[in-house]
Amino acid sequence: MLAEKRSESQMSADSWHPQKVSAEKSPPNKKRKVNSDSIGIESEAKESKTLQANGNGTMATNGSNGNAMNGDANGSGGIDEGLYSRQLFVLGKEAMEKMQKSNILISGMKGLGIEIAKNVILGGVKRVTIHDQGNVEMSDLSSQFYLTEEDVGKNRAEACFAKVSELNKYVNMHVKTGELSESLIKEHSVVVLTNATLEEQRRVNNITHEAGIAFIVADVRGLYAQVFNDFGSSFTVVDTDGNQPLSAMIASVGKEEKGVVTCLDEHRHGFETGDFVKFSEVKGMEELNGLEFEVNVTGPYTFSIGDTSAFSDYVSGGVATQVKKPKIVSFKNLEDSMKEPEFVITDFAKFDSPAKLHVCYQTLHSYIAAHGKTPAPWSETDAQAFVALAKEMFPDSVTCEADEAYLAQFAKISQGDLNPMCAALGGIVGQEVMKASSGKFSPIYQWKYFDALECLPEDKSALTEDNCKPIGSRYDGQIAVFGKDFQEKLGQQKWFVVGAGAIGCELLKNFALIGLGCGGGNVSVTDMDMIERSNLNRQFLFRDADIQKYKAQTAVKAVKAMNPNANYTSMELRVGGETENVFNDKFFNNLDGVANALDNIEARTYMDRRCVYYNKPLLESGTLGTKGNTQVVIPKLTESYSSSQDPPEKSIPICTLKNFPNAIEHTLQWARDVFEGQFTQAPLTAAQYIEDENFKDKTLTLPGAQPVETLETVKRILISERPSDFKDCVAWARLTWQELFHNQIAQLLHNFPPDQVTSSGSPFWSGPKKCPKPLDFSTDDTLHMDFVDAAANLMAEVYGLEKNRNREEMKSIISMVNVPPFVPKSGVKIAVTDTEAQQLNNEASSDSNTLDKLLAEIKSPADFRAEKLRITPLEFEKDDDSNQHIDFIVATSNLRATNYSIPPADRLKSKGIAGRIIPAIATTTSMVAGFVTLELYKLVQGHTNIEVFKNGFANLALPFITFSEPIQAPKLKYYDTEWTLWDRFEVHSVKEDGTEMTMKDFIDYFEREHKLEITMLSQGVSMLYSFFMQKAKREERMTMALSEVVRTVSKKDIEDHVEALVLELCCNDTEGEDVEVPYVKYNLPKRT
Repeated sequence: MLAEKRSESQMSADSWHPQKVSAEKSPPNKKRKVNSDSIGIESEAKESKTLQANGNGTMATNGSNGNAMNGDANGSGGIDEGLYSRQLFVLGKEAMEKMQKSNILISGMKGLGIEIAKNVILGGVKRVTIHDQGNVEMSDLSSQFYLTEEDVGKNRAEACFAKVSELNKYVNMHVKTGELSESLIKEHSVVVLTNATLEEQRRVNNITHEAGIAFIVADVRGLYAQVFNDFGSSFTVVDTDGNQPLSAMIASVGKEEKGVVTCLDEHRHGFETGDFVKFSEVKGMEELNGLEFEVNVTGPYTFSIGDTSAFSDYVSGGVATQVKKPKIVSFKNLEDSMKEPEFVITDFAKFDSPAKLHVCYQTLHSYIAAHGKTPAPWSETDAQAFVALAKEMFPDSVTCEADEAYLAQFAKISQGDLNPMCAALGGIVGQEVMKASSGKFSPIYQWKYFDALECLPEDKSALTEDNCKPIGSRYDGQIAVFGKDFQEKLGQQKWFVVGAGAIGCELLKNFALIGLGCGGGNVSVTDMDMIERSNLNRQFLFRDADIQKYKAQTAVKAVKAMNPNANYTSMELRVGGETENVFNDKFFNNLDGVANALDNIEARTYMDRRCVYYNKPLLESGTLGTKGNTQVVIPKLTESYSSSQDPPEKSIPICTLKNFPNAIEHTLQWARDVFEGQFTQAPLTAAQYIEDENFKDKTLTLPGAQPVETLETVKRILISERPSDFKDCVAWARLTWQELFHNQIAQLLHNFPPDQVTSSGSPFWSGPKKCPKPLDFSTDDTLHMDFVDAAANLMAEVYGLEKNRNREEMKSIISMVNVPPFVPKSGVKIAVTDTEAQQLNNEASSDSNTLDKLLAEIKSPADFRAEKLRITPLEFEKDDDSNQHIDFIVATSNLRATNYSIPPADRLKSKGIAGRIIPAIATTTSMVAGFVTLELYKLVQGHTNIEVFKNGFANLALPFITFSEPIQAPKLKYYDTEWTLWDRFEVHSVKEDGTEMTMKDFIDYFEREHKLEITMLSQGVSMLYSFFMQKAKREERMTMALSEVVRTVSKKDIEDHVEALVLELCCNDTEGEDVEVPYVKYNLPKRT
C-alpha cells in the first residue's frame, strides 16, 4: 500500500514527525474578514455581475486593478516555497510557473464546482473566475460547503465568493453571474463546466476548441460521475508520469551491431523499450557521452542501443540517464467525441459501465430539455419515461431488461447531490485543470465515468418516492438517494477521526456535510499538531491567522461554520499507550467506527490494533504526491491494516555515505548527518555534561570506545572549539571546510590512489566508486562562502553569540586564518565495506589512561555553570528559511558532490531530500477523502458482503484509478474451530464464589473447556508462566490471583481505567502438538 500507508521516511508528515505540544488552549481564532464595503457590483448584459478579489486575498471593487499576479507577494513574481513546498515536489518549478500564468473559468458553483475551485485555487494558478447564473437552494447545502441557510435565494457564485477568495492570497479571484460570452471565455486558458446543459457544453466547446482553450466537462448525478476533456487538437504533455528520470550505472558496453549495455547488478535499470537514454562519464567509448539513444530492453540489467561497432573500446564507468520526451496528444471536440467515445476505465469489474453511462447522461440531458427537470427521486413513473426516451434515442444500446434496469436506476437517483462524489471528482478534475495549465502529467483521454452504486442498500424496498422526496432540509441532495431514514441513521453515528491534517480536514468537511454525527451522534477528532504555514496549501480549513493554533480545534470550528448541527469535539492528544486512560474501553465501545488521517506508520498500526481489539471498522487512507490509496477494515470480514506491510526501504550503506558516494541522495544524507552531529548531538552531549551531575558516571559505563568518544566530544565543544566571538566562528568554519572537502579527500586518495587496483586486478575506483578530488578554498567561490556563512552563524547560535551575515567581513576574517597544509597520516584504516566498518567499530575500546587524561582536561560542570555557559543544540527545521539550516545542507552537499563529480542539486531538491519532505497536493487528498466517505456510507448501511466494499488505488498523474475487493481475514484453525485476527477467548475473571480465578484456575479452564494445554502465558513483555519455569516460582504463582501475577511480574500496578488484560498463549492440543490460538481478553473484576 502507499504512502500515507507505508514508507515513513517517504511520507509526510503533513508532517511525519509530530511533536507533543502543551494542551493549553490557543488564542481565539481570528479569521481574516472580507470588508463588505469593498465589494463592488456593476451591471453587465443580462444583469451579469462581477466581483473581484486582488492578489493579496482582499476584495477589490470593479474597475480597480484586481489582477495581482500569483506570487507577486514573493517579489519578482517568484514561487512562495514556504507555502507551496509540498506541491512543488509533486509538480516541479516549471509546471508551477506555467500554472501561475493560467486563467481558469469554473462554471457552476454547486458542490462539484466548489470542490474543483477549492483545489485549483489552493494549487496556485494566476486567476480563477467562478460563474453561476442560478440561485442558492436549500438542497445545495448537501455538498456546497461555502453556502449557508442565510444564502438561500442569493446567486450561488456571489454567495460563496468571499469565502473561496480566502483560500489563497496569491490567486486573483473574479465572479461572473451572466451568460458565458465568447469574449469572457477567450480571456481564460482553461474552461470547466459543471451542471451545464448539453447545448451549453456544445456551444462553449465550439469556442474553446477553435481557440485552443482547454475545455473540461464535469458532472455528478447521485452516485454517478462524468468527466470529458478536450485540450485541443495538439496538446503537449511535457511529462507523462512525473517520475524522476531513471539512471543506471554501466558495467560494460559491447562493441557490436546491437550494442548491448550491461548495468551493475546492484539495481535493475528500470528502462522500457522505446525509452531514450543519455550517457555520461563513459571512459573509453567516449563517443557515447552526451548522446541520446533509443532503448531496446533485453533483460533487467541489460539493454541494447544500436550499432556501436564503429566506436572506441569501452574501458570503464558511465551512467545512462533516462531522457523524458514530450508527447503530443490530439483531442476531438465534444461533438465528434460523443459519437466515437474513448473511455478511461476506472473499475475493471464494471467494464461495460462507461458505455452505459454515456447513454444515461445523453438521455438525461434530453429528458431535462423535454420536462424542465430531472426525474423525481425514486419515481417509477419518471424512471419508465426515462427508459422509454433512452430506447427511442439509442435503440441499439438498450437491448435487454438489464439495460433498462440500469437506466431506471440512473433516473431514480439522478437528482441526488452527494458530497463524497463531488469531493472525489473535484480532486480528479482539479488535477486535470493543472494538467491543462502546465502540460505536467497525462490528461484523461477523453471520457471518464464512475459509479458507486454499492453504496445503496441491498434491500431497496424502503426507497420510495415518498421517503426520498425533498423535505426542505440541507440534506435533501442526499435524501434523494438514500431516503430520510438513512439520514437519521447518519446523524446518530459516533465516529473518531484521528488526525486533522490534509486528509483530516477533507474528511471532517465531508462528514459534516453528509450529517455524520449531526443528529444525536457525535464526531471526535484528535491531533496534537499546530498549524504551520506549509499546511495552508492543502489543509483548506486553515488560514494565515490560524498559524500556531491547534489543528483539531481550528478544524472543528471551521466545519461547525459549514454545518452548525455538527456535534464535533476536538482534542490535542497523541494516540498511544500514554493516552489509553482517555481513549479507553468506554470511549471505544461507544464508537461506530474510526477514520484514520495519520502521517506515520506507528500511529496507524496502533489504531489498527485498537480497532481490532474493540471490533470497530476502520477507514484508512494515504497519499504520496498524485498517488493515493484507501482501505476499509471491517470487523469479522477483512484483514487489518497491519496484516500486510511494504518491504523496508533500502538504506544507504555507511561506507557509501562516508567515502564512496555516487548520487546526490548520498551527499545530502551525509550533509544532514554532519549537521546533526555538529550542531545537534555534540552540543546536546556537552549541555548534558554541564547540567547532569551524574553524566560522568553514566558515560563511564558505556561499552567499547563510547566513553572516550563521548568525552572527546565534550572536550571539543567546551574547550577546543569553543568560540569567544563571531571571528572564532568564521575561523572554525574555514578550518572545517578544509577538513571536510580537502583533507579527508586527500587522505582517502593517499590510502587508495587513483590508479589503485583490487586483488583481482580490477581498478579500485570503478563502478559505483567515483574517484574524488580535493577542493581548494576560494573566497571568490559563492558555494565555498555559502558553507562558511551558514556554518559560522550556526556555530554562533549554538554558543549564544551574535550572528553576522556580512560576507565581506567574513572574507576579511578568513584572510587571517592560518590553514595548516595537509600532511597524510600513516596507519589510518578506511573501511571499504560496512562489514569492515563494523569490525573496526567492534575492535575499538576505551583506554583508561586516555579516559583519565580527558577527565583531567575538562573542567567540572560546576565551573562551566559558574561561567554561565549555555550550549543550545539546534533542532533541524526545514521549513524556516531564515535559520540557515537548509543553507548549510545545500552548501555541504554540493561541495561534497563537487568532490565526487556528482551533479549538484538546487535548493528545492536538496530541501526535499534532506528534509524528507513528502510530496503532497490538495487534489489527491480531496479524491481520497471522497472515496473514504463512500465506504463510510456502506458501513452505515450495514453491508456485510465483502464484495460491496472497495479498496482504492489511484495515480492522478497517469491518470489511473482502480478498485479491488478487500482481502478477507486469513482463517486459522485448532481442532475444528476456525478463527481469524478478529477472534479472541473472552474469560471472565470472577468465579461463582465472587473471587478472582488463580493462575491454576485459568490453566485448568482452558484444559477443561477448550482441551488446550497452556505451555506459556504472557502479558505484554511479561512472562507469567512457562513449562520450563523454576518449580518453586511456578507453584507460588499458581495459587495467586491472575491479576496479582501480572502486577508481581511486571512490577507495575494495573491502571484504574483498564477493564481487561490481553494475554497471549502458547498451547498444545491433546496430541501434544503446538497449535496457534487467539489471544485472551481477560475481563478484570470490577474495581471500586
